[in-house]
Amino acid sequence: MGAKEVRKTVLNHPITDKITASASPEAIERQQFVPKRIKIFDAKCTQLSEQPQYRFGMNREAKRILPDIINNCVHKVIEKSDASMAQKKAFCKRRHIGVVFSGGPAPGGHNVIAGLFDALTACNPESRLYGFILGSDGLLESRYVEITKELVDAHRNMGGFSMIKTGRTKIDTSEKMNQALKTCQSLNLEGLVVIGGDDSNTNAAFLAQHFTAAGIRVIGVPKTIDGDIQVSSDDGTKLLAVPFGFHSAARAFSQNISSLTSDAASDIKYWHVCKVMGRVASHLALETALQTHVNLVFIGEELAEYVDKERLEKAKQTGEIDYTAYGITLRHLSRIICDAIVRRAAFGKNYGVMVIPEGILESINEIQVFIIKLNKIIADFNTIHDLDFHRSFPTLNEKLDYLRRISKGMLDRNGFPIWNLRDDELFNQLPEFFQAGLLVERDFHGNFQFSQVRTEKIIMDMVTEYLGALKEQGIYKIGIARSYYQSFMASRNLDPDLYAAALFTDPSAVFLLVKPRIISLKTLKQALVSEALLGKDDEIPGPVTEIFRRSEPRFKIQTHFYGYDGRGGDPTGFDCHYSYNLGLTAFHLMAHGATGQMAAIKNLEQSFENWEPIGIPIARLMHLEERKGRLELVMEKSMVDLSSNAFQVYKAMRKKWMAAGPEEDHYRKPGPVRFDGKAEEDRPITLVLNAIDKDA
Repeated sequence: MGAKEVRKTVLNHPITDKITASASPEAIERQQFVPKRIKIFDAKCTQLSEQPQYRFGMNREAKRILPDIINNCVHKVIEKSDASMAQKKAFCKRRHIGVVFSGGPAPGGHNVIAGLFDALTACNPESRLYGFILGSDGLLESRYVEITKELVDAHRNMGGFSMIKTGRTKIDTSEKMNQALKTCQSLNLEGLVVIGGDDSNTNAAFLAQHFTAAGIRVIGVPKTIDGDIQVSSDDGTKLLAVPFGFHSAARAFSQNISSLTSDAASDIKYWHVCKVMGRVASHLALETALQTHVNLVFIGEELAEYVDKERLEKAKQTGEIDYTAYGITLRHLSRIICDAIVRRAAFGKNYGVMVIPEGILESINEIQVFIIKLNKIIADFNTIHDLDFHRSFPTLNEKLDYLRRISKGMLDRNGFPIWNLRDDELFNQLPEFFQAGLLVERDFHGNFQFSQVRTEKIIMDMVTEYLGALKEQGIYKIGIARSYYQSFMASRNLDPDLYAAALFTDPSAVFLLVKPRIISLKTLKQALVSEALLGKDDEIPGPVTEIFRRSEPRFKIQTHFYGYDGRGGDPTGFDCHYSYNLGLTAFHLMAHGATGQMAAIKNLEQSFENWEPIGIPIARLMHLEERKGRLELVMEKSMVDLSSNAFQVYKAMRKKWMAAGPEEDHYRKPGPVRFDGKAEEDRPITLVLNAIDKDA
């Protein structure tokens, strides 16, 4: 049989067809997996029960701008066992509902649509669900697709937002609001479900207000892998513990980072520096720390609260207050990292894994000042000149020239220059790529785009430079196991005890450190000569040279960024169940007339049987925040609570996990992301820890 015939036979073989199919066996298994439903959703008829015990503060600006939804309260979906035939008929009427993805994808988004679709069509098979293509652009441009069972089934339990795509366009003007309303009215929509993060749910509240007169309801669904949408009432009751997508992304990152711990401990020559998404909050960094037990993790919220007590004490002695002692600096952060690296190297561990949050620079004192000032300068330029700063000054040199020109003329409310000569001096000391990063174009919401800045390079360049100085001082050295040293020297017919006193600071230690003054072959020879182990004209014995070489550290790093892979990954079992029930909740809220509410599941930290579907008033979660140089009404982000159980557990364990001693590393294997399985963790570790009653 010729090559052509063989190739044709192989290509037409059923095994080849199966292996090359677009859907893998696991993908097919995922699509067929059926998430659990909260028991209330099997009721023939439901109703909303007001929960006035959960109170929130009221922002005056929110009350002014959102008068029709500001007085919403928390609603709980409950069974209506005594529903009349008319009520059942009203509940099961034919409906047209729209759904839109907004912002970056997060695992579980497709299940929200699946839950929404299943609830909608179960009530009335003639109901229709329309998905707007490419996020808000589809809503504004009337681009949509009818979501069918075949489309939903192809995406059940699968990652990404590929079913209808997503976008980041904000509906932030009256013209856009009216255009969105026109689109919804053309489809005879009863309501719109907005699946997105804090900014998207903010947008949902404004749409709900604008659509009220037209009788169209808007429900938000909390999505973000950053984990920074969390809601508690004024009395501290947790109503929304975590948004969907967070657990899946954290597990995906943790699995990859765990593989790096295996590599680091095997190759023993690299420090792996892992930057994980989290523009403002460090929830992902904390969760990956608890999942993997890596050697070093930084939580931005803790760095922002840092106080240099030593500097405060020195200032106190002179009767002064050192305000620069509040907030950590880049220099101090680099020293903390160096200390960990040096301490591990002393026990033979010139390797490790560290995790830093994407937005760590916002926690650094001097960098935060630069960001605030530059945001103000750029926003004022855009407003005053009605131009775009980044289009007007496309190159870095042009941007820098403008900063220098306005350094004296642009004053703050107290009459001081916003960008002064000291700022210019400090800014010029930064590497060019970092200057360009600080001047990078802001995102649609006016936020600084930390993902566009090589944060890890900025920090690790400083670390590398300081480690070089510590190496020259004889402080940064690799410890050599005494058992290895003795067997190595003995195998080469040299008395290990004879040379130990000349070479090591403590010859009896488990790990031997070469004396600080021995930093080169020249100083090594001097030490041997001074101990009468070598004549001035003699050569250093080869084995002794080899021991010295093994003590010389070579600092090597590998950098990694974890973000897009995690947000586009498949959902965990937790997110499969969670997001599906969020979709069911969104339908029931809308079916009973709610608007301006965010679908949520209470009691996520408890067993599934205790989960409760609720609606949370978005308007009550609003506060004023500076965006593009001006105050805007937005949903408040949730930061890592430094008093929480999860952070306190990490804080108590981090010294152990740093493993800067003779013990083995404590790396943890979280396992791959799955949607079902007995061994899979069924919720985020931070969620489980935070649910532990401190008083119990």
